[in-house]
Amino acid sequence: MFIALDKLNNQGLQQAIVVVPERSIGSSFADEPLSQLGFDWDWQVAPQWNLCNAPGVDEPRVAKSKVDAVRKFLASTDKILVCTHATFRFAVEELGIEAFDNRLIAIDEFHHVSSNPGNVLGSQLGAFIARDKVHMVAMTGSYFRGDSEAVLGPADEARFETITYTYYEQLNGYQWLKSLDIGYFFYTGRYVEAVEKVLDPALKTIVHIPNVNARESLKDKEREVNEIMHSLGEWKGLDPVTGFHQIQTRDGRTLKVADLVDDSDLAQRSRVLAALKDPAQKNNRDHVDIIIALGMAKEGFDWIWCEHALTIGYRSSLTEIVQIIGRATRDAEGKERSRFTNLIAEPTADQAAVAEAVNDMLKAISASLLMEQVLAPRYEFTPRNTGPKEGFDYGENGYKDGGHNIGVNTDTGQIHVEINGLTTPQSPEATRICKEDLNEVVTSFLQNKTVLERGLFDKENTLPEELTQLHMGKIVRERYPELSDTDQEAIRQHAIAAMNITQQAKLALAQADANGGMAQGSTALLDGVRKFINVRDLDIDLIDRINPFDAAYAVLAKAMDEKSLRQVQASIAAKKVSIPEDEARELAKRALQFKNERGRLPDINSADAWEKRMAEGVAALARYRAQAKATQAQGESSNG
Repeated sequence: MFIALDKLNNQGLQQAIVVVPERSIGSSFADEPLSQLGFDWDWQVAPQWNLCNAPGVDEPRVAKSKVDAVRKFLASTDKILVCTHATFRFAVEELGIEAFDNRLIAIDEFHHVSSNPGNVLGSQLGAFIARDKVHMVAMTGSYFRGDSEAVLGPADEARFETITYTYYEQLNGYQWLKSLDIGYFFYTGRYVEAVEKVLDPALKTIVHIPNVNARESLKDKEREVNEIMHSLGEWKGLDPVTGFHQIQTRDGRTLKVADLVDDSDLAQRSRVLAALKDPAQKNNRDHVDIIIALGMAKEGFDWIWCEHALTIGYRSSLTEIVQIIGRATRDAEGKERSRFTNLIAEPTADQAAVAEAVNDMLKAISASLLMEQVLAPRYEFTPRNTGPKEGFDYGENGYKDGGHNIGVNTDTGQIHVEINGLTTPQSPEATRICKEDLNEVVTSFLQNKTVLERGLFDKENTLPEELTQLHMGKIVRERYPELSDTDQEAIRQHAIAAMNITQQAKLALAQADANGGMAQGSTALLDGVRKFINVRDLDIDLIDRINPFDAAYAVLAKAMDEKSLRQVQASIAAKKVSIPEDEARELAKRALQFKNERGRLPDINSADAWEKRMAEGVAALARYRAQAKATQAQGESSNG
């Protein structure tokens, strides 16, 4: 809203068009008196131009009226339009991209866009970018897609200015909400019988039941909702105005439950949706207590009072997980903690079921790790003794030349850390990535299935360096192929440093909190980093020796019993393979660096596990080359 109003009033744009993925999200862009916050203008959308409130669904056969509305808006002197992705696509197809010249186009939930030519909205936005006659804002809580497709191509992405606003910064700036808990709970049998153990009726909760095609589903979504409500108490009827179910709990309270799953009665469903979107009830904590949904109430759904997002069953999309968590991370008076719970089926002794559970569990754990990372503050790393940064507090004794310094900027949430042997980025782009885009690098690392399998479930046979040097190095090279080797190495080191410092600080904070030594609050992690991390240990050798998945493994071990963990570990161990050629090649490169530094090649019989691994890589590469030569010689012999 602020950006759009500034562009309309100060930058000469004619109009602003806000595009959201579904109609329910349009309520997030309702009128807001921004002048009360000291801004120069208020956000006001004329009722006829919020097309998310217009009747009808977004399908081609009934979309003509909404396209006509877009045409009329473009010809008018009014300033702001809100519509869905679908309406916008149809309008662009009919009116052409030229009709939108000199306007702001703000796409909410931008991860719906894909650089794949088959993605209509993505292709249209590519045409807008190529024409270069509009201003564009891309907004999303998760800049990645579950299908691994790129959201934008590198050339188009480079034309945007990236502004990252992490959950950490979000929580740090809130008045009330200061912490987010993430938990995974495993059940056996029917999930509806396990819900009662994790669904606290005292918390404002959104429950997402599994899709009817998911293996957790009981294949009767209405019966599942009824059983969940029955676990809460005795049904007392429907509220005729809101359509909410009224459930009397065992302690005598009456819960208001909104059912967004039942679509058999469209009038009833519309009544419930209208009640949930009612702007007059936005600040009324007692309006509704629990929302039960299937495909709705995920991205962009704005219920500020939600304290608990309970998701049943595995979710294959990290984007979906992050979006669901976002429902519980709105600030609201008196709401100091919120939680995300994933209730998932415990692996069984059956090998096929274990393999399936492992595959889905890795997705869930990767989401957990991702959230751990985005909750972390933004770091600024420099080599040792580069001098103090303005605005940073270096503790009671201040910055010391020749010392081991760590500074905290409590206004921005940034932490300045000096590290021995740190490679400094050379180009402006690499410098920007190290300051702004480390979360994206870490996300790619944590989503990598091979990294997850080796780091989480094959720890005994996986060297930390294999993850931090080989796999992270490969990910950085693939993301930034245009950068020099030095810049790629700098980004790799910065990303690993950020993960491991965050990990150490959280482990130290958890220990301190358990001992009663650390208060909860928005600055706890900041204080903990400086108070507990021994910065003398933060050199590159140690950073590359820390397994970034140690903490995650500990979390998983608490959630599952020893028997289940043995089954999971056995399943992963069965999938072990020899060193792939690209990994062997990278190990050989590291071995050459080793030789340059120490004057000898790594010894395959060394007691040092990493030296031995590099030597194994050299040997494996030699075998691959020998095989290639043999194949070539055989081919030449055949041709002769």
